[in-house]
Amino acid sequence: MRRSVLAAVALALLAAACSKPADKPAASGPTPVRFATDWRAEAEQGGFFEAVANGEYEKRGLKVTIVPGGPGVNVPQLVASGAVEMGIGSNSFIVMNLAAEKVPVKAVAAFMQKDPQVLMAHPDAGIKSLADMKGHPILLSDASVTAFWVWLKAKYGFTDDQVRKYTFNNAPFLADKRIVQQGYVTSEPYTLEKEAHLKPAVFLLADEGYPGYGGMVLASAKMISDNPAVVKAFVEASAAGWQAYLHGDPAPGDALILKSNPEMTEDVLAQARDKMRSYGIIDSGDAKTGGLGVMTDARWESFFKMASDKGVYPKDTDYKAAYALGFTPSIAK
Repeated sequence: MRRSVLAAVALALLAAACSKPADKPAASGPTPVRFATDWRAEAEQGGFFEAVANGEYEKRGLKVTIVPGGPGVNVPQLVASGAVEMGIGSNSFIVMNLAAEKVPVKAVAAFMQKDPQVLMAHPDAGIKSLADMKGHPILLSDASVTAFWVWLKAKYGFTDDQVRKYTFNNAPFLADKRIVQQGYVTSEPYTLEKEAHLKPAVFLLADEGYPGYGGMVLASAKMISDNPAVVKAFVEASAAGWQAYLHGDPAPGDALILKSNPEMTEDVLAQARDKMRSYGIIDSGDAKTGGLGVMTDARWESFFKMASDKGVYPKDTDYKAAYALGFTPSIAK
């Protein structure tokens, strides 16, 4: 039922044994850290770019290079192989899959307290809640079918015959008012408004009880055990970067994003920041008291229970192997 990541990282793990992890921060010079993102440069990665631009990593003895992602990029594989020191884990299923398959890569921070995943409907389709989507065709990517779709079926009684393949093209959604489409709250709704002059009804799954994290920082188990100072410095600097990007001057981070991704535009960045603030994507929930990037045992237990109850993972899976706590700064609110 869940997507296997074991084949994707098996050879990478062999290479990892020969790779040299980053050294601890030292006075002799900055420690190089390569950080792989899960997509091309965008506002959803803004805090990391901001931390590079305003020197937060450098202040903590790190020289961070952001390695942009895109279609086909497997971030866990890059981390497991030592091709990069750290990377982004897009959602909790990706991280839990690693634990279930005993891949030694863990989440060390979650900068999206709410997974930004949404379902969108036409404003005049009579859909006022997620429950109203039962029986409607729903456009989903292959990865989503083995991720949040599991939760939707369990909670709302949705059935697999509703699923239609989503190819990241809005045309099928625009052509049929009955169709529901997945998206990110920071992306597709704005694109539809801007390009099709359609303001969709938007339902953020996290606000309906979906327990997954987003925007997690991944590190290898070896990196965590051998170089915890590097991991902690990276997480603390990233938290400061997110604070500045959302509630300070985002211009430095935006400049680096636009340089990395020439297809990005300033208006898309600005609206995404507004959405992250208004929906509390980054600084809601536990982050209000535990600091930006915080994770908790209780939240991970809730996620694992939801998924294992539906047969996604065996009940005896060591779900705590998916993450490592203690790296987030409690002062970053």
